[in-house]
Amino acid sequence: MKELALYILDLSQNSIRAGAKNIYIEINIDTSKDMLKVSIEDDGCGMSKELLKKVTDPFITTRKERKVGLGIPLFKELAQLCEGNFEIFSVEGKGTKIIGTFKLSSIDLVPIGDMASTIVSLILSAPDLDIVYKYSKDNYEFLFDTKELKKILKEVNINDIKVLSWIKEYVKENMKGDTEV
Repeated sequence: MKELALYILDLSQNSIRAGAKNIYIEINIDTSKDMLKVSIEDDGCGMSKELLKKVTDPFITTRKERKVGLGIPLFKELAQLCEGNFEIFSVEGKGTKIIGTFKLSSIDLVPIGDMASTIVSLILSAPDLDIVYKYSKDNYEFLFDTKELKKILKEVNINDIKVLSWIKEYVKENMKGDTEV
């Protein structure tokens, strides 16, 4: 995949398939530590201890329509390629958390990419899902929360094209152009 936003989209879609009602996505950049951290956490069905041990194998998947699952193994491989680390935690019936850390200056690190489109795609695919997206870089922090937005929207559907367009621009604007990090 050519950008972190696509990895995040793929991993978040796993959360949706796992029945998550809430997904927390965090991107944290610390230039002084030369580190980028991506975290995706959900409250889906979680994984058994047995599946958790095997989930980084691309030939292990719970999907019935195909025999391979590449999202987690590719994310792990990218983290390791970028002199970082990969961790996954899951409790059956509670949810899953995936953390990837990356050396910011690694030549193999792909750009963050279009997180605005990733957020909009997730909303379109699961409008009842609540997403919290936190982006921070050094002393800057941006938080987007669909639960808060839905309160403001009241009767207006979050899937309304005008709302989705606004979300896309709002997220882009608050990423401060950091899609190429």
